[in-house]
Amino acid sequence: MPFIQVTMAAGRTAQQKRDLLAALADAVTVTIGAPREAVRAWIVEVDPGEVIAGGVILADRAS
Repeated sequence: MPFIQVTMAAGRTAQQKRDLLAALADAVTVTIGAPREAVRAWIVEVDPGEVIAGGVILADRAS
């Protein structure tokens, strides 16, 4: 049973997150042959003010 955790900055829509989870389940099914029913995936959202990328806090990029 594959387990997938995606950690990303908060701010995506509910539909974007649903689409991502569905695409991950499909990718695992296609690439390793796991039954879709066996794939477990979840999203952990991090506040953009608590993430730095390239020396810039993500929340500051959006401003």
